[in-house]
Amino acid sequence: MVRFDQVSKRYAGGKEALSGVSFELDRGELAFLTGHSGAGKSTLLKLMMLMERPSRGQVFVDGQNLNRLRQGQVPYHRRKVGVVFQNHQLLFDRPVYDNVALPLQIAGYSPLDCARRVRAALDSVGLLHLEQRNPIELSGGEQQRVGIARAVVNKPSLLLADEPTGNLDPELSAEIMNLFVRFQQVGVTVLIATHDIALIERMGKRRLILDHGQMGGDLHVGNAG
Repeated sequence: MVRFDQVSKRYAGGKEALSGVSFELDRGELAFLTGHSGAGKSTLLKLMMLMERPSRGQVFVDGQNLNRLRQGQVPYHRRKVGVVFQNHQLLFDRPVYDNVALPLQIAGYSPLDCARRVRAALDSVGLLHLEQRNPIELSGGEQQRVGIARAVVNKPSLLLADEPTGNLDPELSAEIMNLFVRFQQVGVTVLIATHDIALIERMGKRRLILDHGQMGGDLHVGNAG
């Protein structure tokens, strides 16, 4: 589903965020991406979203060589990739429904299709009853679930999460992780960048380790259930 082949990313000024990174993610796999602050985790995710392009090497997602995509093809690629951020990036001047509907509206879905998909996404994260509430009225865990609903409303084949539990307590973090497992169970490939080693160890999933821009390890740990 995802393949990095000797990928490097050097920014203006000479900083090399990634250096010769190679790894693969199978379709329907859930894995964690870890590493110290500044290790290159966010850069790696941005390459999959085509927010950045590599300086060297090849990035493949769902069989497509991203290096060969023209700028006009980028929006179509991004519809296949759901993204969850630590700070939610919700619009507080719009209700929950409109926040989740935004990617569909941009893509040109009809109001009827939009309504069906938004309500299915909200139902999948347990928030259908809050669709007309303003996000600012919700708890941090509920806001993060709205962000997840927005990320999956397009039914992406790949779901990326950048520190999705960074602002949540352990109980809420576990709830959010269980949602990611549920999406994996229906065939979505999930990659989660996080510093929370204790949480990763409880999940019992594969761990990709970045160290100063290099893939320093690829640990397969037993399933914790």
